[in-house]
Amino acid sequence: MVEAKRKQKILIADDSEMNRSILADMLEDEYEIMEVENGVQAVAAIEKYGVDLSLLLLDIVMPEMDGFGVLMVMNEHKWIEDLPVIMISAENSPVYIDRAYEMGATDFIVRPFNEMVVRRRVVNTILLYAKQKKLMGMVADQIYEKEKSSNMMIDILSHIVEFRNGESGWHVRHVHTLTELLLEHLIEKTDRYGLSQADISTISMASALHDIGKIAIDEKILNKPGRFTDEEFEIMKTHSAIGGDLLRDLPLYQDEPLVKCAFEICRWHHERYDGRGYPDGLKGDEIPISAQIVALADVYDALTSERCYKKAFSHDVAVQMILDGKCGSFNPMVLECLTDIADQLPLELSQEEILDGNNRKSLQNVAQEMLYHGELTASERTLQLLEKEREKYSFFAMMSKEIQFEYNVSPSILTLTPWSAKKLSANEIIADPRMSDSVKEILGIENWDALSDKLRKTNRENPVVTHDCKIDFQGEHRWSRIVAHAMWSSEEPHEYQGAIGKVIDIHDTRLKLDVLEQLATHDRMTGLLNHASAKEQIIGRMAQKPDGAYALVIFDLDHFKMANDTYGHIFGDQVLQHTAEKLRQSIRGMDIAARVGGDEFLVFLEYTEDLEPIIERIFRSLTGRFDEFDISVSMGVARADLVGMDYETLFHCADQALYTVKRAGRGHYRFYDESMSKMLSVISPIDEGGGEGAGG
Repeated sequence: MVEAKRKQKILIADDSEMNRSILADMLEDEYEIMEVENGVQAVAAIEKYGVDLSLLLLDIVMPEMDGFGVLMVMNEHKWIEDLPVIMISAENSPVYIDRAYEMGATDFIVRPFNEMVVRRRVVNTILLYAKQKKLMGMVADQIYEKEKSSNMMIDILSHIVEFRNGESGWHVRHVHTLTELLLEHLIEKTDRYGLSQADISTISMASALHDIGKIAIDEKILNKPGRFTDEEFEIMKTHSAIGGDLLRDLPLYQDEPLVKCAFEICRWHHERYDGRGYPDGLKGDEIPISAQIVALADVYDALTSERCYKKAFSHDVAVQMILDGKCGSFNPMVLECLTDIADQLPLELSQEEILDGNNRKSLQNVAQEMLYHGELTASERTLQLLEKEREKYSFFAMMSKEIQFEYNVSPSILTLTPWSAKKLSANEIIADPRMSDSVKEILGIENWDALSDKLRKTNRENPVVTHDCKIDFQGEHRWSRIVAHAMWSSEEPHEYQGAIGKVIDIHDTRLKLDVLEQLATHDRMTGLLNHASAKEQIIGRMAQKPDGAYALVIFDLDHFKMANDTYGHIFGDQVLQHTAEKLRQSIRGMDIAARVGGDEFLVFLEYTEDLEPIIERIFRSLTGRFDEFDISVSMGVARADLVGMDYETLFHCADQALYTVKRAGRGHYRFYDESMSKMLSVISPIDEGGGEGAGG
């Protein structure tokens, strides 16, 4: 049986039910239609469905939040890049149209709608975005593959140098990390060097090749345990010029930014700010900033690492030696950067080693093969392991300063980075996390199981999942988004092996959306539900439990118009707020209360015993005095078992009961009966001109 093709989703945001209906009729044969009636609901729908939406048809003039407000939110969250928007409006002023296009709208359709025009523009817009996404994906894949290959080869070549030099195996990665940290801080302190994030990435990558010239140095000199003779030191010093020459003489890539940057670093990373370095004796800013930064990173790691000719210095001692000028002269601005970030360096480097440990073993294997055989030859298994570890490293590299984790299925072990463990007050390694008390406290078993289930349902082609939940950060529960990448074996059949991931703090964004939802569903003045939201909840309650006993109460304030006329509208608003608070105090948690409009309110009740004592209690609680104004209410009650479970009928009957109270003199309540069926309602005009909000 052939599975039916899933329809693309279109969201229509328009406060006119007729307009939404017209558009839905035009498009529902080919698309799945979703409808909202204001901008706040539109934002909530986009947040909820995200990439599942293919198009937004957006009206300009709407309550709560207009179409331009929606576009503003979409731009703030970058949703406009992934979700095309066609504006639909009777407003055809060039000012409106120009503003819509400036804010990212793809097209503009003016009412009244022409079906052919609407269908064609919808199809064209969706197809255009689909082609753009495909093209962007292809370009991104190409860039990723290029960068992946470049990074891999640079790491392999640099490891060859490290093996020949007898270094720890961490020097290249440490220099890369230190270079990146120093550059990030440098651009925060000054724009003197005009560095961009792209420049930082290039310099950091090129730093791995700073000692490539050591390939040409005799191993007896490279790995000599004692001090160099003058002759040996002069030979050793040639590695910087040799490395520069190697890169300068590349036949095809002299113009590549990475190669140019690597040349600067190789040749001049032993120059010193006072001009006493080598090979060219450059001074001050004659030395490229790339070489200045790598020079400092190189010296720091050399001091804090054990070498064949010395023991490692402590972090504090190494920093002080550099600041005291015992390791040569450096740019004062660069030294300030070192001082500013000094406290975080040990943690950053130790975290680097934890995340990159297995990856480096794989690279070392490949480097050894190249040394022994003179060419890149490795077993298929080694290459697979290399690729897997490179994938892991790339993923983690994007997640600095965030909660990061790795999960292994067999045995079941959850590993946190040191910074993450400290942030969560948890152990770095947690065995059998589902049974762990700390996981239960921080995340909760329900969220652990939900995330695990999502990961097991992935595949190698689509391995990434998200899960929103509250996480306990040392006693503070914050909304967070877990983004996890499932790891699958390469052998057939593919087996789920675990996951890597990060935690993103979305607490503030979630609270803002909650506020927007509150504004969409609640009356601003009283904080009670608005009529539309109350109606939706009541209908849902009765549908969910059709055998329940329900009653709908409608009441308004007697002579409320007098409060506005005598004391002013601000006082009138305070009376309404007072009444709403009294109502909240008199009902149960399961009851639904709302402001219908003006001075009219409703309460929906489910009851199991005699209804009248409940009504009597609510009625009495609302009667009283606010400042100088006596508050009394008129109340009508309709029982669902007598009039039916249809909301409109239930509301109409309660309103008719209220009308009979108003006609009889106000200030009491009545239950609906058949004798009231031919009565008008309070919402209809009555003898005193009373209508909705007329003042009872």
